[in-house]
Amino acid sequence: MSEGSHATTLIHETIDAHLEVMAALKAQAGEIEAMANLVIAALQKGNKICFFGNGGSAADAQHMSAEIVVRYVRNRRALPAIAFTTDTSILTAAANDFGYESVFARQVEGLCVPGDIVAGLSTSGSSANVARGLEQARDMGLTTFAFTGSKDGPCAESADHTFRVPSEVTARIQEGHYLVWHMICDLAEQAFLDT
Repeated sequence: MSEGSHATTLIHETIDAHLEVMAALKAQAGEIEAMANLVIAALQKGNKICFFGNGGSAADAQHMSAEIVVRYVRNRRALPAIAFTTDTSILTAAANDFGYESVFARQVEGLCVPGDIVAGLSTSGSSANVARGLEQARDMGLTTFAFTGSKDGPCAESADHTFRVPSEVTARIQEGHYLVWHMICDLAEQAFLDT
């Protein structure tokens, strides 16, 4: 097999795998709509959406937050969201003083107020610091979202609403998180076009 045909095969297989997983997300349309409605209601009350995760999911948290604050595709007023993955002083102080598992829980405790939504992203579904952040939010009576893969784990157990991408492949899970968040963001943005 030539180098080119190997590359072509890999490309085709990856696209096919992506399309299969994305098509399977339709089965969770009701959960996506429920999460979008909660986001809209929170933002309409002046509350914020708080995101966090590790590694690629940390970057995803920042991406998701930016689309709420700045815009997704339409011009409208800025809306409140924050990614708890960006303040290196808080992250390193919390990790140093209380352990890495605390880095998101401390921010939830200090920065969230009743009515906020807290969204934890974990492709494995078992990130200890994400689960702790979600647990802290639930203890405070906040609405919690978990974005995970197909495996059960402590993140889903700590969330009111869990979106599970039906895959165990990290890349497919991240792609699914983006697609689902973009749908939620699109629905939310439409509610604020005249404000």
